[in-house]
Amino acid sequence: MPADLAVIGLGHLGLPLAQAAVHAGIQTIGYDTDPRAFAEVAAGRAPVEGSLPASDVRRMLSGGFRPTTDQAELGRVRTAVICAPTPPGPDGALDLSAVADAARALAVRLRPHTTVLLESAVPPGTTENFLLPILEQGSGLRGGRDFHLAHSPGRLDPGNRTHVYANTPKVIGGLTPACTESAAAFYGRLTDKVVRARGTREAEMTKVLETNFRHVNIALVNEMAVLCHDLGVDLWDVIRCAETKPFGFEPFRPGPGVGGHGAAMDPGRVPGTPLRMVSLAQEINGRMPQYVIQRCATLLNEHGKAVRGARILLLGVTYKPDLADQEASPAREIANRLLDMGAQIRFHDPHVLDWRVRGRSVPRADSLYEAAAGADLTVLLQHHRTYDLQGLAVKAQLLLDTRGATPAGAAHRL
Repeated sequence: MPADLAVIGLGHLGLPLAQAAVHAGIQTIGYDTDPRAFAEVAAGRAPVEGSLPASDVRRMLSGGFRPTTDQAELGRVRTAVICAPTPPGPDGALDLSAVADAARALAVRLRPHTTVLLESAVPPGTTENFLLPILEQGSGLRGGRDFHLAHSPGRLDPGNRTHVYANTPKVIGGLTPACTESAAAFYGRLTDKVVRARGTREAEMTKVLETNFRHVNIALVNEMAVLCHDLGVDLWDVIRCAETKPFGFEPFRPGPGVGGHGAAMDPGRVPGTPLRMVSLAQEINGRMPQYVIQRCATLLNEHGKAVRGARILLLGVTYKPDLADQEASPAREIANRLLDMGAQIRFHDPHVLDWRVRGRSVPRADSLYEAAAGADLTVLLQHHRTYDLQGLAVKAQLLLDTRGATPAGAAHRL
């Protein structure tokens, strides 16, 4: 049966979109320029760790979702959504090579009247100045006349059971008003509310604002954490009090660093127009792993021990609680720095069975309480709900809580 939708890119954006489409009764195929991704999905597994549980992928397959390696199938759909990854490159700018590969694969098969949507996180202007020329040159068609083109920034909060795909508003901005309406008609089948932006650039910039809002506010509380520790103030109690204000405040909490797929974005890479606050936020957040190391060293020193030779247990190595996704988790940098200082590290994470640092597996603690009792220092990097922190605080010789999750006075907090 011909598909109505092609999802190009089966990672942390593409698979949840395909899942929502299958649930809505849309005949959906999945294509990825990486053949390994196809093989993983076809076998009932998510190719990107933590994007979807294997059970959800298997239900999608049984519900009619078809992964494919046949580019010809991209030319038989009415809607194609590009969900290619855009990781930061060496210079900090987003790498658009996967978007280009996806666009070229689609362009040679693109038919008139198809709606093409871009969900990947991209700098403003990418849809019109980067994606559109690739599609037009490869297809011989004209965007806005022969096919519809729009941008809709990905809005996912993995593991959030309250805000799911269906009840999270979808922002869309088209190349033309007709493109916007075509995109709205598609997303209206998946979500309760569609928000129309003035154009593609406004839709792209929406993602920049949302992502940077998170990073800047995390940087603020991270800086406050360092200050409050120096002053002997309980920041966690300060946040508890401040969040009772019913207006003008939104609570953010400090941590050992900022992880996840939404990297801070500075689209103003033109002389004279940088986002200075975003650059500063990146600098502050980037210092947090080193600050955690300093706190580790200080705690050990206060108890007559050095980092070199110390047995250190790291708890929670994922970027978010109760998920297996390790994307940009600060745990790996912290482990690297501890190894450089001669520490002996072990880890525990209920969602990660094998964790590698420098290409080598880090020993995993099987018995959590025994490992904490035997470690010179236990560091909570991620608070998974399965952790009994009160019990851990009793068992551990020293416990550094970087998430403020332990009961007051039970551990040393960041």
